[in-house]
Amino acid sequence: MGHFLEDNTGSLSEKVVLLDFGGQYSMLIARRIREAGVYCEMLPYNASWERIRSFNPAGIIFSGSPASIYEENAPRCDQAIYEGGIPILGICYGMHLLAGDLGGEVKKGSRSEFGRTSFSIEEPEPLFKDDSFSDLNFCSGWMSHQDEVINPPPGFNVLARSENKTVAAIGDHRRKIYGLQFHPEVVHTPGGENVLKNFLYRVCGCSETWTVRSFIDDSVAKIRNIVGEDQKVVCALSGGVDSSVVAFLLDKALGDRAIFIFVDHGLLRLDEAAEVARLYREGLQGQFIHVDAADRFLERLDGVIDPEEKRRIIGNEFIAVFKEKALSLGDIAYLAQGTIYPDVIESGSVQGSAVIKSHHNVGGLPEELGFELIEPIRELFKDEVRLVGAELGLPDTILKRQPFPGPGLAVRIIGAVSAEKLDLLQQADAIFRNEIIKAGMNDQLWQYFAVLTDVKVVGVKGDGRHYGPVIALRAVVSEDAMTADWARLRDDLLEKVSARITGEIPAVARVVYDITSKPPGTIEWE
Repeated sequence: MGHFLEDNTGSLSEKVVLLDFGGQYSMLIARRIREAGVYCEMLPYNASWERIRSFNPAGIIFSGSPASIYEENAPRCDQAIYEGGIPILGICYGMHLLAGDLGGEVKKGSRSEFGRTSFSIEEPEPLFKDDSFSDLNFCSGWMSHQDEVINPPPGFNVLARSENKTVAAIGDHRRKIYGLQFHPEVVHTPGGENVLKNFLYRVCGCSETWTVRSFIDDSVAKIRNIVGEDQKVVCALSGGVDSSVVAFLLDKALGDRAIFIFVDHGLLRLDEAAEVARLYREGLQGQFIHVDAADRFLERLDGVIDPEEKRRIIGNEFIAVFKEKALSLGDIAYLAQGTIYPDVIESGSVQGSAVIKSHHNVGGLPEELGFELIEPIRELFKDEVRLVGAELGLPDTILKRQPFPGPGLAVRIIGAVSAEKLDLLQQADAIFRNEIIKAGMNDQLWQYFAVLTDVKVVGVKGDGRHYGPVIALRAVVSEDAMTADWARLRDDLLEKVSARITGEIPAVARVVYDITSKPPGTIEWE
C-alpha cells in the first residue's frame, strides 16, 4: 500500500468506511457512495476498531461476501465496531453478519433467491422514504443469497420482506444499525441509489461534500503534508491518462519541486511518444525528462513469447531505466505513480482477488529503489480519474485517449516482439483508430485497437498466393473496465478498415473482429 493512503489528513470532513468482506460488488458500493457526494474509504474486513475510528467515519458499511457466517473461516469484523456509536449498514452477507453477531438467527434458507426479487416495505423510515418506493407492495431488489435472517436480533424491526416472506431489510433505529438482503448498489435494483442516500443523509447525517474539486484539494493537501516544504518528488510517466493526472496533481501541489520522467519504451502507438512529450513539456511547471529507451526494451524482449514474462521484463526494465535516471538527479525521497483500482484488483493485490494479469505499476517495486511511494488515485476508477483530470484542466488530447496497457503494444503482439512486427502493428492500429475517429465513434467506445496475432494464413494479393499474418480488431464498451461488452461496429466501417489494412500494409493477409465480452475474456489479448 502506498504512503499516500496511510495518511488520513486532509480537507474531507465526512467519510464513510466500507469494510470489504470479499463481495463482488464491494467497489461498486464505494463508487455509489462517492457518486452520492460522500467520500468512501475502503478497508479490509478485519481492520481493527482503532484503525476504523482513526478515520472518524460518519458511517460504516459491511459489504457482501461469497461466504456464509456459520462457516468455520468466515470473515468477521472487530466486535468493538458495534459499540462505537457509529451508524452501520450491512448488505447481504453484511446483514447476516451483524444479525448473527448481535443475537439474531441466521441459517441456510429453504429456497435461494437470485436475481431480481419483489419485496414489500413494512416500515418506510428511514431507508425507504422516497418516491421510488411509493408503491410499497411492488418494489424489487437484486438478490444473491442462500442464507437468510430467520429471527432479527433484539431491538431490530423487520423493515421489508421479499415475496417469499424472507427478511429483506432490518433496522435498529435506536443504535442506527441496518441490514439489507438485496444489493442497492446495482442498476438492477430500481431506487437502490436512494436507499444508500437515505442511509448516508438521513441516518449518518452526511451531506454532498465530496466532489471532484474536494478530492483534488484533499489530494494536494495530502501530498504537501507528506512531502514537506523542501523535499522533491519524482513522477513516473507512461503517457497514459492515469500517470498524466497524477503528474498534474503533483504539479499543482509542488510546482517545480516535482520532476517528471517519461520512460519511452518504444512500444507506444504510432507517433504517440512525440505527442505526449510535447504535451508534458507545455503543460507542466516542473522539470520534464524524456528518456528514449526503445532499443533497450526491444533487446530485452527478443525471443520472449509468454505474455506474463513480457510484462515482467517490461516492468522490471521500466523500473531499471527509471531508477537510473531518477538516482542521477540527486537526493529525492518520493516516487509518485498512476496506479488505479482496476490495476490493483487484476494484480491480485486486494485480499481475496485472483491475479488476472500483472501491472508493472502495482507492487513489485524493489526495496532498494529507495523511494517512498505516493499513489494519489489508487482508489479511483478510470472514469473518475478522467473527471479529476478535466477539473485540473488537462487537454482532451490526454483525457480522451483510450486506456493503454503499461507494457504497450508488446502485449498486443502475440508471440515474440520485433521491430518489424511493432512497425506493422503500429500502422494497422493507426488505420483502425483513424477510421473510428472519422466515423465519429471515438467517444462511444471504451477501447479500440488492433492485435497482431501469431497466426499466418493464405491470401491472394496481386493475382498471386500470399501467406501472411492476421490482424485482429478489438473494440469494447464499458464503464470502468471491470466488465466490458464487444462493440457493435457498423459493417461498412469494419469493411473499410479491413480494406485499408490489407491494402496499405502488404504483409497482412487477413483482418478479423473479436466479439468476446469481459468476462469470459479480458479486454486485452495478453
